[in-house]
Amino acid sequence: MGIAFVIGRIIVGLYYIYSAAGHFFQLKGRAAYAGSKGVPAPALAVLGSGVFLLGGGLSILTGFWPHVGIGLIMLFFVGVTPVMHDFWNVQDPQERMGQMINFTKNLGLLGSTLMFVAIPVPWPFSVG
Repeated sequence: MGIAFVIGRIIVGLYYIYSAAGHFFQLKGRAAYAGSKGVPAPALAVLGSGVFLLGGGLSILTGFWPHVGIGLIMLFFVGVTPVMHDFWNVQDPQERMGQMINFTKNLGLLGSTLMFVAIPVPWPFSVG
């Protein structure tokens, strides 16, 4: 179980770190999109959500304070998913489907994040 878990942790941690990079390096476009969804202070919100993803991804990758990282990822999904992927408010069928896919993907990722809580700490090959 140890090696499979570590490989999975590397993949998941890098996924969140990569997602965070998009928040920082594509800030202008993401902030414009967040603003179009009615998010107040959209640039700050995008940066903040990027910090949650980065912190959570690094925590999962390294195993350092994993429950803090899990909490950051959960807060990200709970805050972002219903606002940014509100498929029930979209009229265009193709866009609605895309938003529904992203909404359900985020729910699946939230579920997998919640499963990390059940794994006793310290995790195998953790830092700290």
